[in-house]
Amino acid sequence: MTITLYHNPRCSKSRKTLELLEARGIQPEIVEYLRTPPDALVIDSLLDKLGLQVDAIMRTGESEYREASEALQAMDERARRQWLADHPKVLQRPIVVAGDQARIGRPPESVLEILP
Repeated sequence: MTITLYHNPRCSKSRKTLELLEARGIQPEIVEYLRTPPDALVIDSLLDKLGLQVDAIMRTGESEYREASEALQAMDERARRQWLADHPKVLQRPIVVAGDQARIGRPPESVLEILP
């Protein structure tokens, strides 16, 4: 089974999650999502695997989010998903995908629930 880590190497939670995976002998496929942003279809897939709505994976403390918060409230779910794809810095991190499941690594240990 392929394990994918949506990773930001500057984020301590993301680095800790990578360490947890590697300590278990797992070499995940690493997607540095700021360099290779997920498109709206990938966002859809992540949300399906997480079982969440788009608002749950947005970092509301980011300046991009705060600046757009009024406009985001007026958007439907589909438009917010596209907005997130266009503003990857706002994507919650890290996200680990294993098969048809995913977890946000906050805390990092939460990803252990889905590992083989």
